[in-house]
Amino acid sequence: MEKEILRNTEQKMKKGVEHLRQELASVRTGKATTALLDPVRVEYYGSQVPLNQIAGVSAPEARLLVVHPWERAMVPEVEKAILKADLGLNPTSDGTIIRIPIPSLTEERRKDLVKVVRKMVEEGRVTIRNLRREGNDEIKSAEKKGSISEDVSRKTQNEIQNLTDKHIEMMDELLTKKEAEIMEV
Repeated sequence: MEKEILRNTEQKMKKGVEHLRQELASVRTGKATTALLDPVRVEYYGSQVPLNQIAGVSAPEARLLVVHPWERAMVPEVEKAILKADLGLNPTSDGTIIRIPIPSLTEERRKDLVKVVRKMVEEGRVTIRNLRREGNDEIKSAEKKGSISEDVSRKTQNEIQNLTDKHIEMMDELLTKKEAEIMEV
């Protein structure tokens, strides 16, 4: 019983860290990364599909993304979708491929991005703490029902706390890396 609660709590915490990692990847630094275009959805035969399902996306240079739609007719649609995604990027096309120069960031914009990233990480920490509380509540409820002993309950709560500390530490490492990436000129 307590092992199952621990396992579920850990899986949820891992998902929380992974979600944060994906969110942070979408934050624009001064460098070109294909993850910048992850939120872009393109109208393709009547449905909205992720950009990477209808085009190849690459970052051949530090400040340039290249999108190569697999169908030539999709070039204007892809261009429109990138503009509509409101990422602050200006795509240019030569009819077959789309080039997206990544503008360098001002000092002020970098500081704003750091604040945004810190807020994302803090929300992630809150999620982890909420998962800790849920796990502890399940353990306490099992203890009240008599399905586990007080010692097992205490031990499991300590293990949940250790999981919490570990996952919050992982989030802090992600924050440190992302801040360094943003502030790098």
